[in-house]
Amino acid sequence: MKRQRGYSLLEVIVAFALLALALTLLLGSLSGASRQVGQAELRSRAVLHAQSLLATTGVIEPLQQGERSGQWEEGRYHWRLQVEPYADARADAGAGALAAADTVAGPVLAQLTLQVWWGQADAQRLQWRSLRLLPANAGTLR
Repeated sequence: MKRQRGYSLLEVIVAFALLALALTLLLGSLSGASRQVGQAELRSRAVLHAQSLLATTGVIEPLQQGERSGQWEEGRYHWRLQVEPYADARADAGAGALAAADTVAGPVLAQLTLQVWWGQADAQRLQWRSLRLLPANAGTLR
């Protein structure tokens, strides 16, 4: 009888073990990528909501000093907006610097600080700061 050539049982077992290891690594990287895509989608939605809120703040009704809060998408995203007069730390640091609000009766700067959070235990959080120029006839922030 001629000797038959082929794979031994040991070679087949080693090949299956290597295939199983490669598939495990591939599936692990795919699930990690899927999780990152999901987090990016949540972050993108939060950014879109925040941009919308910042764009309409002070347009529909005048800015008022203080804090407002709310939620979007039935409580999936929460936000807090704080409006306060802007104080330039560099101008206040100089000796003998004049306070602009005391000497000039012109436009006033308001600082808006918006925080948005979402996820379990509010683990994800973003924050924006923006300045708004209020006309001189608007007076000080209320």
